[in-house]
Amino acid sequence: DFMQACWDIEEVQAKGIRHLASFVKDKSAFPCLLKCTEVIALAMKTHMSSLELQAEGCTLLLEILRQALEQGMMMALDESVASCLLHTVRKHSENEEFLAMLCTLLMMVSASEVAAENLRKVGIIPDLLSILRRFLRNDKICFSCCAVLWSLAVSENNADQAVLEGAVPVTCAVLQEHLLNGVVAESACSALWALSLRGCLTDSDYEPTAALLLDALRMNPERAVLVKNGCLALASLVRLSETAALAILLDSKGSGTELIKDEYHLHFEDQGVTEALCLLMNEMLQYDNIMRDMRSHKMEKLLSEIKLQFPFS
Repeated sequence: DFMQACWDIEEVQAKGIRHLASFVKDKSAFPCLLKCTEVIALAMKTHMSSLELQAEGCTLLLEILRQALEQGMMMALDESVASCLLHTVRKHSENEEFLAMLCTLLMMVSASEVAAENLRKVGIIPDLLSILRRFLRNDKICFSCCAVLWSLAVSENNADQAVLEGAVPVTCAVLQEHLLNGVVAESACSALWALSLRGCLTDSDYEPTAALLLDALRMNPERAVLVKNGCLALASLVRLSETAALAILLDSKGSGTELIKDEYHLHFEDQGVTEALCLLMNEMLQYDNIMRDMRSHKMEKLLSEIKLQFPFS
């Protein structure tokens, strides 16, 4: 109440945020802190020029969200909070260290479908793409922004189709830059999967994107989630174009069919990975030329193994 009564006094807002932050370790205070997110966000928006207040407010929101997720709660932050966060992003778009924290906050917020939709409504996507282009080498920013893009792209709302199409080259650039960083590559593969499902790729994207996804699988073979989402993205591309299927087949770094076999044997107990591999094979088999190649690689034997491993799936 005191913060709301003194919106224009920066010192009041800063002290209020610090005082609220002193309660984060008190589990009994958590339900009350949940009700303060809008007040904190509005304080940040009102006093945008104070980087210290921005950082303290962002840290407090992160802690509240972290506790909420630990308790299995999804915080559906409303459109006014989403708008406040967007204003903060724009005001401090050059501050790499602060943006890394802010993008982590956006990623946690976007875990809620309602909050993700509110971020979409206020127009966050162009800002995310701009941040990725500017800080392509920052792994924390790339990881968080790709995760937010995934959340926004899986939405059924088609209002941002054109702007999401612009996300494809940026996401590919992130994956290319961070191929050896499993965490970031996993996030980028997930974003590419969602973008391919939305039909955001053009004919000229299929071959290079398929080759890039294969590189991600080769360089991070033991990361089950990356393998699963990478295969789902490839399956989506192959469904759309034989060019993508041929890119897998004729990849200059080795046969994609052999890579499928290697990944299955590495993750043969993981049903999610195996289902994604089966979906990819199923999409590839719609093309006669591909089918012949898969037979020459004895893929029927692999399918028999899978049937024995998962007889009830």
